[in-house]
Amino acid sequence: MAEDKFIIRPKRTYGENTVVSCRMPVEMVKRLDSIGGKMGRTRNELILKCVEFALDKLEIAEEE
Repeated sequence: MAEDKFIIRPKRTYGENTVVSCRMPVEMVKRLDSIGGKMGRTRNELILKCVEFALDKLEIAEEE
């Protein structure tokens, strides 16, 4: 299987939005902020891209 890459492309609009709250480990938030600082992206933009990537690659395993 080819290696999947998480590529950040130009901003895209998603239409109507809603607010979602979640708890995250402090170290994960620090990593997001560090990457965001380097890429000129907000934490929210990175989280949205990560979720979009995961949903696109999601495979639900059948119960054994």
